[in-house]
Amino acid sequence: MNKPLMHFLKTIANSARDLAPIAFVICFFQIFVLKQPIPNMDEIVVGSIFVVVGLTFFIYGLEMGLFPIGESMAFAFARKGNVIWLLIFAFALGFGTTVAEPALIAVSKKAARIAAQGGVIEVTDTAINMYAQGLKFTVAFSVGLAAVIGVLRIIKGWSIQWIIMGGYILVVIMTMIAPKEIIGIAYDSGGVTTSTITVPLMTALGIGLASSIKGRNPMLDGFGLIALASLTPMIFVMAYGMTY
Repeated sequence: MNKPLMHFLKTIANSARDLAPIAFVICFFQIFVLKQPIPNMDEIVVGSIFVVVGLTFFIYGLEMGLFPIGESMAFAFARKGNVIWLLIFAFALGFGTTVAEPALIAVSKKAARIAAQGGVIEVTDTAINMYAQGLKFTVAFSVGLAAVIGVLRIIKGWSIQWIIMGGYILVVIMTMIAPKEIIGIAYDSGGVTTSTITVPLMTALGIGLASSIKGRNPMLDGFGLIALASLTPMIFVMAYGMTY
């Protein structure tokens, strides 16, 4: 059996192993706590198989495509020695991946509908779409800015803990003055940015850049972009709610 097939089968086995605890928890509470049979068992089994196969292809695709291209482009920009282009690339990567995040699209649409129901915006398709698009692009811009800050941190050797502490102090201050209706959305926006598309490419960018710069340790300096990508949306979405 050739190595690619062996690797693929191993990835399937790992995906099934990772999902097994979730299946165990659901079955335990359904059978022993709720004491009810699992409904639509055949559909659940088929759906679980699809989840395992889909997760396997996703992980396989990350290893074959997204991680290598992110690291190779970071290497190429570092060799080119043009910081401006590197920062532009980092912003575009953060902005573009966040705009494409399915979780952000879903949350922004739901937030717009709830805002309309709560009387924050007009109950019209135009107002709902404008609110959702504004929220989505605000989050995307903030993640692009986070990528720029993260790249500068790697280049300059800045300490990440001071950046994170300063950012969360600003979050706390803005939480006290932002409209109550936007605070929950702002906090959730920090989570939806760290999803299927943004995380692999941002991580690959950080590791590739830290590996290509002399004096930088990929383990110490290559990580941290995702933390910044979770922090900045909270600040910008609260600012969006204060100015909308």
